[in-house]
Amino acid sequence: MSVFIIITLIVLVFIIIYQISKASEYATVLRGQEKMNAQANRAIAWLLVIMFILGMWGIWECNELFKGRLLPKAACRTGENYDSMFNYTIAVTGFVFFLTQGILFWFCFRFQSTDKRTTFFFAHNNKLELIWTTIPAIAMAILVAIGLRNWYDVTSPAPANATVVEVVGKQFNWLIRYPGADNELGKRDFRKISDANNVLGLDWSDPHNQDDIISQNGELHVVVNKPVKLLICSRDVIHDVGLPHFRLKMDAVPGITTTLWFVPTITTAEMKKITNNPDFVYEIACDQLCGKGHYSMRGTVIVQTQAEYDAWMLMQQAYSIGNNPATPAPAETKPAPKTDSVKAVTMK
Repeated sequence: MSVFIIITLIVLVFIIIYQISKASEYATVLRGQEKMNAQANRAIAWLLVIMFILGMWGIWECNELFKGRLLPKAACRTGENYDSMFNYTIAVTGFVFFLTQGILFWFCFRFQSTDKRTTFFFAHNNKLELIWTTIPAIAMAILVAIGLRNWYDVTSPAPANATVVEVVGKQFNWLIRYPGADNELGKRDFRKISDANNVLGLDWSDPHNQDDIISQNGELHVVVNKPVKLLICSRDVIHDVGLPHFRLKMDAVPGITTTLWFVPTITTAEMKKITNNPDFVYEIACDQLCGKGHYSMRGTVIVQTQAEYDAWMLMQQAYSIGNNPATPAPAETKPAPKTDSVKAVTMK
């Protein structure tokens, strides 16, 4: 019954629209076609002016609404360069947008059709086309050059003193591997991967693997004002290491190691004060749809001082302990036997 009512209403709407259009045609005949066209042109011209004003007002309001509500300031030097590039791009494209839209709406209002104005067809002009092709091409080339420079900054060879950390994507979490005391990561072999005791497929025949540390809770610890180089790959499907607070991202591809490096400039504690948010954390987001659990694939970056980082490293245990059969488990410390002080005195 409800379907029949809906269909009936749709038919009635079309009938009403048809009757209104017919009434408009009859009114046009009675009042004169030319007079009706002139009134329609004026009405459309003023509506376009109103639309332009409302549109500009809406853009301003959106800018004011989201000002300061998006990401805080970039937390690394490369991110500051990307923010600068973004601002330049917005300035250039924004200027062109307001200029072209302003001219477009002004032309629509200024040159509306009248009895004294006829249509002029402007078919071709080589000089004009050369100007409006060359200027945008030069502007875009400059913006692309700035983007390529920033891209090279994060993909170029990292400084010699950079801390090397491996980030591996796995449905649906991040595995972070740090080099141990030898400051060198050991070899991996995907055929040796086992969720039970070898999540990254470490080759135990490589002595560099004996002191490597693996964090399976997705925490990436880095030192403020010290370069860090990320070796990025995936254990299964394509993921993407997204570091929004650092304005960086890089695909994690199975079988291929991608890299990027950056210098964090604001510790987590400092950013909590800047954002006035005691629960603030730097996020590692997966920016590539990787399966049904993609939404939950989230890690954190902890930016610390060198002293805090060293203290944290001292608390970590090498992954080989308890996972590599050739590595003995640490000996348990037995508590010292209690001494009966009263009995000791009596024996004397």
